[in-house]
Amino acid sequence: MKVRGLVAALNSNGKFKYKAGLLRFEQSPDFEVDNLVIGGGVVGLAIARQLVRRFPSSSTFLVERHGRAGEETSSRNSEVIHAGLYYPADSLKTRLCLRGRHLMYAYCQQHNIPHKKVGKLVVAKDSQRSYIEGLHTKAQKLGWPAHSPLHLSRTPVLPTELMSGDWARELEPDLSKDIIAALWSPETGIVDSHSLMENLEKDINESDGGELAFQTRVVRVDPHERGWVVQTVTDEEEESDAVIARTLINCAGLSANLILNALLPEERRIPMYYGRGSYASYHGPGVENVSHLIYPCPDTGRTAHGFQSLGTHLTLDLQGKIRFGPDLDWLNPPSASDRELVDDADPDFWQRHLIPDETRLQLMHHAVLDYLPGIKLERLDPDYCGVRPKLAGPQGGFRDFEFQTHYPETFMGGNKGSGSVKRPMITLLGIESPGLTSSLAIAENVVDDMLGGGKNHAVE
Repeated sequence: MKVRGLVAALNSNGKFKYKAGLLRFEQSPDFEVDNLVIGGGVVGLAIARQLVRRFPSSSTFLVERHGRAGEETSSRNSEVIHAGLYYPADSLKTRLCLRGRHLMYAYCQQHNIPHKKVGKLVVAKDSQRSYIEGLHTKAQKLGWPAHSPLHLSRTPVLPTELMSGDWARELEPDLSKDIIAALWSPETGIVDSHSLMENLEKDINESDGGELAFQTRVVRVDPHERGWVVQTVTDEEEESDAVIARTLINCAGLSANLILNALLPEERRIPMYYGRGSYASYHGPGVENVSHLIYPCPDTGRTAHGFQSLGTHLTLDLQGKIRFGPDLDWLNPPSASDRELVDDADPDFWQRHLIPDETRLQLMHHAVLDYLPGIKLERLDPDYCGVRPKLAGPQGGFRDFEFQTHYPETFMGGNKGSGSVKRPMITLLGIESPGLTSSLAIAENVVDDMLGGGKNHAVE
């Protein structure tokens, strides 16, 4: 099956007209905010929190279309605090994961958020030994990323240890005899993502300038000389409200490209691909002694690097429950044609694929048997599904996080002069794994570096 990308645009049917009458109210504070964040996932919450900390005298609004935070990708993942093993050393994914991991553990400790540094084994058969050896070599060469406290420079940023299969089985006796080597990652952990998001919400709500608006859907965005006109619809109302945002942060995750596509010429629209991952809970033999996360080597058969999926791995939650997943099932937008890029499909089609079922269990079971041969198919049960926003399809190889900056002048027929006031829109694209781990570092990068909020602030 050929996988298509979705290049739909916000308000493509023209239902919501530009509110020219807004000009009469520009001086009213009710119709103008300093910072508007679109999307209440963990990254949007982290950015809004960083904005109210760095710009305490400014107004910061976050709008989220669902009734509570993190209803999409942020609540449908493995809840793993990644160590930073997998991606190219100079990529944003690696740098922000390393920095984010440090910030995440510190934030969880400070706010008593349930978490645990359980460690992870990446296990390998004989043909996969070179893969984990490469990860280990890369880990030894990494340095602490920007914003890291100086005292950390005396410690390795990503400690790892290569071990034999027998040594790995001393840690995890249920591992297959075909596992001949493993990479130990002691910095990998797990976190209660819901408690994390609740604490981020609390930080925003208790600030002087922060405000959260749920069940508020962005339906149109237009450039304006004072920033960006953002039209929203709350609940089931048909009439939209409008606000001018001096700075706009687009963290809409699975829908982030829709907002930018509405402003870009059709030939430059950005496709989004959707990878569904299913999880299965397990109660049965073959895992009696498991106490760490266990990851197989990623499937490198489809792409040169195996970056699309880290494989169907074993995760633990904070109550000790065992899950396997996610697998990777590419979703195709509905279309009446075979065009590669589809612009007329329902952009929320993926929501119909969030109900877990038994259709994936046999494939998942087959994948898990590679490293845990005692797992029984009949003891696997569908648990939940999540969808990952991907900037490339199955053959696309590695794609990094993307942070794109645009200014109103770009879309109003002018050029942003060096002396003009900055009114940026920053769009975050492809924020999948390790997005949860990286969330606080993404916020630091966007607010402190891209928006200049880090000036005169000490490194934490």
